[in-house]
Order: sequence, then structure tokens, then C-alpha cells
Amino acid sequence: MAAAAVDSAMEVVPALVEEAAPEAAGLSCLVNLPGEVLEYILCSGSLTAADIGRVSSTCRRLREVCQSSGKVWKEQFRVRWPSLMKHYSPTDYVNWLEEYKVRQKAGLEARKIVASFSKRFFSEHVPCNGFSDIENLEGPEIFFEDELVCILNMEGRKALTWKYYAKKILYYLRQQKILNNLKAFLQQPDDYESYLEGAVYIDQYCNPLSDISLKDIQAQIDSIVELVCKTLRGINSRHPSLAFKAGESSMIMEIELQSQVLDAMNYVLYDQLKFKGNRMDYYNALNLYMHQVLIRRTGIPISMSLLYLTIARQLGVPLEPVNFPSHFLLRWCQGAEGATLDIFDYIYIDAFGKGKQLTVKECEYLIGQHVTAALYGVVNVKKVLQRMVGNLLSLGKREGIDQSYQLLRDSLDLYLAMYPDQVQLLLLQARLYFHLGIWPEKVLDILQHIQTLDPGQHGAVGYLVQHTLEHIERKKEEVGVEVKLRSDEKHRDVCYSIGLIMKHKRYGYNCVIYGWDPTCMMGHEWIRNMNVHSLPHGHHQPFYNVLVEDGSCRYAAQENLEYNVEPQEISHPDVGRYFSEFTGTHYIPNAELEIRYPEDLEFVYETVQNIYSAKKENIDE
Repeated sequence: MAAAAVDSAMEVVPALVEEAAPEAAGLSCLVNLPGEVLEYILCSGSLTAADIGRVSSTCRRLREVCQSSGKVWKEQFRVRWPSLMKHYSPTDYVNWLEEYKVRQKAGLEARKIVASFSKRFFSEHVPCNGFSDIENLEGPEIFFEDELVCILNMEGRKALTWKYYAKKILYYLRQQKILNNLKAFLQQPDDYESYLEGAVYIDQYCNPLSDISLKDIQAQIDSIVELVCKTLRGINSRHPSLAFKAGESSMIMEIELQSQVLDAMNYVLYDQLKFKGNRMDYYNALNLYMHQVLIRRTGIPISMSLLYLTIARQLGVPLEPVNFPSHFLLRWCQGAEGATLDIFDYIYIDAFGKGKQLTVKECEYLIGQHVTAALYGVVNVKKVLQRMVGNLLSLGKREGIDQSYQLLRDSLDLYLAMYPDQVQLLLLQARLYFHLGIWPEKVLDILQHIQTLDPGQHGAVGYLVQHTLEHIERKKEEVGVEVKLRSDEKHRDVCYSIGLIMKHKRYGYNCVIYGWDPTCMMGHEWIRNMNVHSLPHGHHQPFYNVLVEDGSCRYAAQENLEYNVEPQEISHPDVGRYFSEFTGTHYIPNAELEIRYPEDLEFVYETVQNIYSAKKENIDE
């Protein structure tokens, strides 16, 4: 009915305005429409915020319709930033005009900072204090995050440098928030047994750009619980678990009833949904992230056990986690309540092995060794998380291609959040930052903390302190930017330019050039290890810094590179650090890289014209 009234109003208003001689007559007809009709017109989507501002200043009636807390400004906010609406309750009073202004200001400030990052940090990793500008901004943090997400979601292959730094800033902000939440979680009493919540914090910290929430993961588990209940209903239609309401934590004491739940769980998880332990790709970090375990329906013993444990407890079976060596297990009590129990009064469940129920002897056979009774004991949430993070730490140490060692850095942060005085891990963190050449001031802080905790580490600490201070001094002495001109006589042998998509003749990988030297600038040891002398031109030829499609950075000899006749985007995390746009045939350097190679872009255009235009002409013929 309201829509029909609006349609007729939309048709009548222009006619009335046209018929009326004075403009005031047309306005009078408009403002005499019912309020809900005016709101409908103003929320039709064709008016901008500036339009609404002008409309509201025409008369009292329209100002009332466009009141700051009303539907009109709410719709303007929703259309502009739809992802933010989930943060507002329908029952809350909100000044939408003020929210619009604050969000608009936050967006401008965020973009200003993102734009400054390339100029400030192009030649180095963003230092630990580099994010202080963001932390000190006024206004809700969710507004800044939303603007960063908007930048990341910009369409096309442009604004690559903006996206690169927006991603770094968003990564940092979210990790800081998650880490604070985890630290608060760890302060809970020992009897607080939300294993899933702790596992989700680890998942979120290692994947801060993914949309992961405890609520969503719990909803997925609830859907599995519903399937188990459906199966359980076929086994025992009067089973007490079927009467449980969401959020209840009641436990069933009868062993036979518990067994029925576990049988139904095993059928649903392993037969119906096809969950299984990931034996083929065991050493993959995805196996430890709960959202990935649910998506891929596979994991390792500890992640599969946490899923199994969560479902069992929701259905009234009081399983407990066992930090068994080499293979995480669950235990299921078979003894009478209140009785003195030992390890033989439990059945041990291998969630990795399709819920198989094991005796003590079978547990030892599983890992091939005898263990003490203490290792069959139950562990608290913190110990479970320690083991999960320890697994991630081990995987981080195995990283080869990822030269940023992001997983190792993240897992160290998590472990030290739980155990901040672990000297060996602090030392590993300091060495890692020193190796990567990042955050020298933080390296010194870590080393000072280590020296306080364990003066016996003075040898290792002293070495790192000395070299870190030397690194800081060298940075102070750095003068200007080295500019490389292709027209310079010493660069006459350089054939390729930054931004060109190349192919390695020997190894076949695709890459993009982001730097070059007239001759090999690496040390003698690198030249010897890479067997550069075996090349026809040895090290007396141009060498190129290239970003490779597998995520690595390499230094390639000119004679080993050739033009890629079918250029494609290079999926490398650092592409945006050096380039602002991919054109389909080549990358365009950002302002900072172009300063270093000011004559390369013109050469790139000539090369693209000669190589790819000629190819297109041949195809057309």
C-alpha cells in the first residue's frame, strides 16, 4: 500500500511542480506528503549524502524527515558501509548522521596513512612503532578496519601498493586485538574449559584477514550435533541428550547412554561427513586451524580431538583431553562416580583414527613406546593451547619458501603470550628479527629482557646486541637513494627492465623483475654456492631481483631469463610493495621504485610494444 502511494506520489509530484508557477508551490506539494512516503522517496538510493544535506536545509518539514537518528540517514550509512551494520543493535538509539561523519573522517585518515606508508617504509620492513599513527587515531577502530577492507576489495589490478600496506596495517590491528583477547582468556580460572574458544583465538591470530568467529564455528558444530541427534534418535528415541537445549552443559552418567552418543558421533563424523585424519599432508598448518578442519573435514590428532570433544560434551558425554606424546587423545571414564580411579579405568579415544577406542596397551602400541601413568592424565585449556601452538612453532621452523617466516613469527607471539619468560623462545624471536633485518629496537628490548631473566645468556645476547647496534648505526649513515639510469655507460649490458614478466630458461618459473645490477653484487660465498662460475658469462653479467610466482624472491642471471610470451599476474605477497598496477602485459612501478629506476618505464613500453604487439599481429594474420 505504501509502495503504491509512493509510486503515485512520484508521478504526481513532477506534474504538480510543473503546473505550479512558483517553485514554492511544488515544494509545498512535496512536503505535504505523508512522512513515510517522503522517507521512502529519500531512501530510494538515487540521493547522495550531500543531496540529503541540501534537502534537509530547505524547510522545517524536510529537516524533520531527515533527522539525524531517522531512517534516511540510517539508509545512507547502510548503503555506503553495509558491512558495519552488524555492529548495531536494532533497539539501540543511534545518531546516524554523526556516525556517518565519524566513519567518513576515519576513512580519510586511514587512506592518508596508507598512502604515506610506501614513502616511509619502502626500503625496509614496517618497524614495530610504524603502526603508532593508526593506534593513536581517534574514533572507533572498526571504522578504520572497515576502510582498510574497502581498500583491499577495490576492483581490478590497480592500487596494488595501497592494498599491500592496507593489508599489513589490517593484519597488525587485528592481531593486536586478538592477542589481547587471548591474554584475557588465559586469565580465566583453571576450571574454565572452553577448549574450542582458545583454539579459535589461535586460528584467528594466524589468519587475521579471514572472517573467523567463534559464533560461526560453533554454528557449524551445532549443525553436526543436529545430525548426530538425528542418528541418535534412530538408536534410542528416548535418549536424554535429545532433550538438551542449546547452551546446556548437562552430563549423562550412564555408560550405556554415553556409548550410544559416541556410536552416533562416529557414524556421522566418519561415515556420513567423511571426516578423517590427514595422513597424506600431516605437516600442514591448515590442519591446526579449526575453521579449516571444518571446511576440509580433516586435521591432525589435536584438532580432530577438540572437534570430537566439543560435540561429545554438547551431547552430555564428559570426555577429557589427554596430552599423550606424539598423538593427542581423549579419555572416557568407565569407573564409578566418586571412586578412586587409575589409568586403566578409562577408555582412550583416537579422534584422528575415526574415533577408535583404545586400552592403555593399545595406546602404547599406537606410538611404539611405554609411557608413565602421568602422561595419561587430563590437561587444562592452557596446556592444550600450548601444544597446538608448539605444533605451529615446529611447522614455522620448517618454512622454506615463505621468506617472511610469518608462521614462525605468529606462533612465537602466541607462545610468548602464554609463557612470556621462555628464554630460548625469546632468543629465537630476537634472532629471527635480526635475521630478517626488522624491528632492531624491539630486538634490543627482547635481548635486555633475556639478560634479566638469564644472565648466563650473555654470550649470545652480547653478539646480537653488538650487531643490532651496528645495523642501527648503518641505517643512520645511509644517504639518499641509489638511482640507476639505463643511459649510464656502465649499464649498457642491461637488457631487461623492472616490471617485465619473465620466465627462467632452466627452472621454468614465471617472475617479475623489481631490481637489477650491472654485475652480480652477491658475495663470493653465494657465488660459489650457486655455482655462478659455471655460467657462460659467470658473474660478469647483469643480475635481476625477481619476485617468483611460488612466493620466493630470487637473484637471476640475465642469460637465464627470457621474455614470457604469455604474461600473467605473479601471485607474490610483495608485488604491491614495488608495483602499483598490472596492465595485463607488465607491471607499472610505484612512485618509490620509479625513483630508483627512472628510465626503465619507457623501455618497458617499447619492449611490450615490440614483443606483444608483434605476437598479436601474427595471431591476427
